Amino acid sequence: MKLPLILVNFKLYEQATGERALKLAKIHEKIAEETGASIAIAVNALDLQKVSESVNLPVFSQHVDPVGFGSYTGRIMPYAVKGLGAYGTLLNHAEYPVEYETLRETVERSREAGLFVIVCADTAEQAEKVASFNPDLVAVEPPELIGGDISVSKAEPEIVENAVRLVGENRVLVGAGVKSAEDVKIALSLGAAGVLLASGITKAEDPYYALLDLVSGLK
Repeated sequence: MKLPLILVNFKLYEQATGERALKLAKIHEKIAEETGASIAIAVNALDLQKVSESVNLPVFSQHVDPVGFGSYTGRIMPYAVKGLGAYGTLLNHAEYPVEYETLRETVERSREAGLFVIVCADTAEQAEKVASFNPDLVAVEPPELIGGDISVSKAEPEIVENAVRLVGENRVLVGAGVKSAEDVKIALSLGAAGVLLASGITKAEDPYYALLDLVSGLK
């Protein structure tokens, strides 16, 4: 998976689950093919297999647990999502935070299963902490800006700069409030390796053109 990256989290929005998830994934695939942009998506566990089998894109599980085969009712096993076609997993999102020791173990289990691991962090300091667990990328998302109208790139650019300084070049994604090509350009100019977003695409009136606009910010 090349950088810079646009990763779209489908969450559990009505517009991005079930058959609508597949339709939305096809839009992402189409734009990736048309533009050559590096685009990935994160879908819920129930949609993972169908979406993974249907599009030529890196598909991420929105969460996994630090378990292997055994008595783990209700858990999501890294090896299982890998077997369903997942390229990677998203961990420690603000909507599903994980204790540090559990997170460390989950990263290890996920990498053992062959998954590309992206760990979310609320602050630059937390980003430095979780980076020590050796994920592939760290996504910095101040919770108060998630789903808002102002991106972290504009509202608090120092968070991005500090995260890049503490974590390293080409290891930080920027999330929270990202909606436009300008947001993407600013993020990259601050040293980010790409962006993580959700509602800017999933709730857009026209997801195709919203995503096409975002992709133009990669140039």
